[in-house]
Amino acid sequence: MHFLNKMKEIRLHDKTFIPYIRKAEIARAITKLTQEIAAYAGDETIVFVVVLKGSFVFSADLAKQYNQKAVFEFYRLKSYHGTQSSGEVQILVDIDADLIKDKKVIVLEDIVDTGNTLEKIIDELQKKEPADLKIATLFYKPEAYTKSYPVDFVGMEIPNKFIVGYGLDYDELGRNLPEIYRLKDNKMIDFILFGPPGAGKGTQAQILKDKLGLTYIATGDLFRHHIKNKTPLGQKAKSYIDKGDLVPDEITIDMIKEIISDPNIKGLIFDGFPRTVKQAEFLDRLMAEKDLIIDALIALDVPEERLIKRLLERGKTSGRSDDNEQTIKHRLDQYHNLTEPVKEYYKKQNKYHEVNGVGNIDEVNQRLLDVINSIKLRS
Repeated sequence: MHFLNKMKEIRLHDKTFIPYIRKAEIARAITKLTQEIAAYAGDETIVFVVVLKGSFVFSADLAKQYNQKAVFEFYRLKSYHGTQSSGEVQILVDIDADLIKDKKVIVLEDIVDTGNTLEKIIDELQKKEPADLKIATLFYKPEAYTKSYPVDFVGMEIPNKFIVGYGLDYDELGRNLPEIYRLKDNKMIDFILFGPPGAGKGTQAQILKDKLGLTYIATGDLFRHHIKNKTPLGQKAKSYIDKGDLVPDEITIDMIKEIISDPNIKGLIFDGFPRTVKQAEFLDRLMAEKDLIIDALIALDVPEERLIKRLLERGKTSGRSDDNEQTIKHRLDQYHNLTEPVKEYYKKQNKYHEVNGVGNIDEVNQRLLDVINSIKLRS
């Protein structure tokens, strides 16, 4: 099972954090750091200066892997309030100069962002006359770093986002989380509009797109766009469609990837995708690659007899194949067997929301907006 299914959104104080870096990635970064530091140290003893509180978890795991001569000392400073660095760094716990003088010293930081804390540490430790002074950090934000002093050993470079977990905190909460979570952006939610044929997804999706300024992703529209413009993906899709075969998930995902790579999108609404649990898993992986997450699956609930009536009426005017009850029931059976399990997939992530789809277009739309706004408030 993909790690996003196990890691849930969490609430710390007044803010929501979403899954970001899993344990296996953290472990690989620490192994890399340990090997690089061991190669630098050779046979000499290293004095590791552990910067409290944030790096206590990271330092403990590095110590378990580091099998050469080492001494661990502890340094405590304070520079953060909430999610912002105050810019003013205070020393709360210092180190005796005799423990540093003429020694090879490596400062173990959990994270280097602006460099304000790092600069203070360097200034204070250099006064104690170490033989050599280097910096090792588990996480490094090159976009945020404003100082000139080199960061010698880096476990992982990350974007300039506020993170918690694995020793890192938000006003003292979150240090004990075994994975890394990032602060959820204050943007429109990314969600799936879900329901059986005839539930009104297409109509409502278009209205929501216009009202909320969302980017609308419908697989049918994607296929038509790519085929009409004879793109490489369109030609691949057409080769399957012409044979009467389903377009492979990988092609659909590549089409979606092009859209969500745009950094200016305000929010996403998916219509007609995912249709299977496998596609839902594909989508979760793709969203995670782009530092995004599906916030909700919102299902339109309409009784089956009403669906059949709607589709029969639509078939009379649209020229679609929904013109007999047998065909319609076959489509609904396919939905129940193949697509309905997607509900359970998102229920397990506590992302499932159901809306009464019976009523006029404006009534149903207002119900959808009420749900969307409630999700935004919780975010």
